[in-house]
Amino acid sequence: MSMSENYFFEQNFQNKDFTKAPFTISEFEACTFKGCNFTDLDLSEFRFIDTSFIDCNLSNAKLLKSAFQGVFFKNCKLLGLHFEDCNTFNFSIHFENCQLDHTSFYQLKSGKLNFTNCHLQGADFTETNLKGSDLTNCDLSDALFELTNLEEADLRESRNYIIDPDNNQIKGARFSIPEVVGLLAKFQIIIEN
Repeated sequence: MSMSENYFFEQNFQNKDFTKAPFTISEFEACTFKGCNFTDLDLSEFRFIDTSFIDCNLSNAKLLKSAFQGVFFKNCKLLGLHFEDCNTFNFSIHFENCQLDHTSFYQLKSGKLNFTNCHLQGADFTETNLKGSDLTNCDLSDALFELTNLEEADLRESRNYIIDPDNNQIKGARFSIPEVVGLLAKFQIIIEN
């Protein structure tokens, strides 16, 4: 994509419903979206660089070859997204207080992902590189961890996860009690106080 009339720099977008007036493929750098609706939109090949989304809804948006570089999501609804479809060059996202249920990061090998106080029910982290990632105080009910690299990841205060230590890399990962029993689920043992 060339730098054209679809390039936005340091602009603020507030309370916009882009589903009513969608725009063509665009690049946003150092922009802020607050209270905006992107539900079900095709954001394929869009580029977001050093951009913030606050109180936005991007549920079920299409992200084919979308670029997220230094992007921050706070209090956003991001249900059913497929981040594995994104352009992984300089891929870097931080999520805080977000709903990411049924979102997929399947086989995402490069990039940086951080989650703080997020709801990740049914999220797919199969074969994802989460080495050194922050996943603190997250609800990971039914999240899939299969051949996932969680080395040096921080999962303290996170809950409802089931992670098989034989099937995932967890060296140096940080967990908290009592939630760490999620590492023992495959053994079907009874743990009592």
